[in-house]
Amino acid sequence: MSKIVIVEDEEDILELLEFTLREYEIFPFSDIKGVKELLQQDEIDLILMDRNLPSIEGSIFISQLREEGINTPVIYITAKDSTQDLLEGFERGGDDYITKPFNIDELKARVKAVLKRYKKENKILKHRDIVFNLDSREVFIDNKEIQLTHLEKDLLVEFLKNINKVLTREYLLFAVWKDSFDKNEKTVNVAIKRLKEKIDPLNEKKYIKAIRGEGYIFC
Repeated sequence: MSKIVIVEDEEDILELLEFTLREYEIFPFSDIKGVKELLQQDEIDLILMDRNLPSIEGSIFISQLREEGINTPVIYITAKDSTQDLLEGFERGGDDYITKPFNIDELKARVKAVLKRYKKENKILKHRDIVFNLDSREVFIDNKEIQLTHLEKDLLVEFLKNINKVLTREYLLFAVWKDSFDKNEKTVNVAIKRLKEKIDPLNEKKYIKAIRGEGYIFC
């Protein structure tokens, strides 16, 4: 089931959106407090964002998320309907734009369209100059294919899905090695060292950083 965050300060509209989109798992917010934390902790598929919020203009909040590497798709739902408003919303990381008052059927159709497009695009993981095709399992850096082992690819996928998040060795053992008998912290350290040597042989790009006492972060 797709997970949708709704940020809307008008209670009646928030309740209407929750009811209309009840086929999805909904996380309702009346302001941005707690939203970024949820996005960092859970795999959210879509954000419905009002722009006129008590604490911040919604599109500015989205642009801040984008700067931090959070690329969850966004549909703005707002009374701001001028051409300049629309352009501003898209420039600040929006994927679609619905103006109030909105048609329920159109809203549902746009939500489905963005979710479908995102799931299709999500077969390609991109970060900086790295492109990982999940279907073909090919990895490219600066448009050049990089040869990695199956394990190294699994490790890279986990990092690419958790940009700028500290991943502990325990988490990586569980997520990448799963039921393997070869499960200890030294195994993680060696595998990451080999991965770093292949994706950053000159140690110039600093994709992977060790956080002492915690784990690793991909940035």
